[in-house]
Amino acid sequence: MLIVGAAGRLGAEMVRAFRGSDVVAHTRASLDITDGPAVAGAIADAAPQVIVNCAAFNDVDGAESAPLEALSVNALAVRSLARAAAAVNATLVHFSTDFVFDGTAKEPYDEGMPPSPRSTYAASKLLGEWFALDAPRALVLRVESLFGSRREWTGRRGTLDAIVAGLEESREVRVFTDRVVSPSYTPDVAAATRYLVETGAAPGLYHCVNAGRGTWYEVAAEAARLLGVTPQLVPVTMADVQMHASRPRFCALSNRKLDATGFRMPTWTDALRRWLEARAVPAA
Repeated sequence: MLIVGAAGRLGAEMVRAFRGSDVVAHTRASLDITDGPAVAGAIADAAPQVIVNCAAFNDVDGAESAPLEALSVNALAVRSLARAAAAVNATLVHFSTDFVFDGTAKEPYDEGMPPSPRSTYAASKLLGEWFALDAPRALVLRVESLFGSRREWTGRRGTLDAIVAGLEESREVRVFTDRVVSPSYTPDVAAATRYLVETGAAPGLYHCVNAGRGTWYEVAAEAARLLGVTPQLVPVTMADVQMHASRPRFCALSNRKLDATGFRMPTWTDALRRWLEARAVPAA
């Protein structure tokens, strides 16, 4: 098992999930995935059975002013990984995003619905999907609104981190009432990944989010209830906030294909409860 992007929120969880296996974990410091020859060399040396790519350029607004960097990490680097995977006959696991859709749906997107990216970030991630699926055996998992950071996490934080921090500090928290999401808890995503790898699931594209959906306002209200605090939620709409990059309004994904493999993702409310309980326990 070779994991790239191992220092990130999802990558660190993937390393934990595969503990007990023979894992080679690469961070940005040890392997620059935009360096094609370096990627080919590292994978040839390790000769892994499985390559898990958790590295990504995920600054959605920043990608609008740095498109080449976004494409280099999210697309061209994935092409290098796919070629290297083919050379050693390895399975490639790659993660993508709900942003490949335009957000105009009324029901959760399944894997058969045509993508329609509306930003540089989204387009770079869609290209990455296509390059990953060029590998002889590839699993591409679309995730969404990842959360799962420990309280002491110092890396890039997600939307839920910001919401919970505001609730805990009794601050006003601005939350969208018109953006529908299916949050993804990193330990659950990692568990699903391990299941697909170890059961030899059919290669291809899978959606992998916690079951159910809600607006960010509903997610924030549930977090406040679980924390036992009185929230100061400020409802806003997407039209109220100026952002450099377009965001899909309806982002919920359907797990039906993943369910059919025998792995069912817990609900996002259950995942949120488990995360908040884990955050409350001091790090060892």
